[in-house]
Amino acid sequence: MIAEHVSHPLDIALGARIRIRRKTLGLSQDDLASQIGLTFQQIQKYERGANRVSFSRLVDIARTLKCRVQDLIGDLDVEGDVSDQVAIEAVQLKETGAVELIKAYSSILSAGRRRVIVNIAQELAREDELDHNRAAG
Repeated sequence: MIAEHVSHPLDIALGARIRIRRKTLGLSQDDLASQIGLTFQQIQKYERGANRVSFSRLVDIARTLKCRVQDLIGDLDVEGDVSDQVAIEAVQLKETGAVELIKAYSSILSAGRRRVIVNIAQELAREDELDHNRAAG
C-alpha cells in the first residue's frame, strides 16, 4: 500500500504567501518560474505546498518577488494555534477569486465601503448555508 503524500500545513501556508505576493505583482507562474530557472509546474507545486521550498530557492523567490524572505515567512515560525490558523487561511486563499477579492478590498480606502463589502459577503455566505441545509434536509 502506497501512503498518500500529505503536505505540511506550513508548506501550504508558505506557498499561499508566495502566490499572493506573485499575484500582487501581476506575475504569472510562468513569469516567476522563468526568472528563477524553473518550470511553471514547479511553482505550482511550491504554491500548493506539494513540494517544499529550499532556503536557497526561497531566497531566489523573494528576490524575484521584490521582498525579503521574512516577508514571506512572517509569523509561520510561531508555535501553536497561529500556524494552524495560517494553514486554514492558506487553504481558503486557494479558492478561485480569493486573492483578487483581497486585492480589490485592499484598494478601497473608505472604511464604510469596506464594511459594506464584508456585510454583503457574510450575508451571501449565510444564504448559501441556508440553501445547502434546505437541500440536505
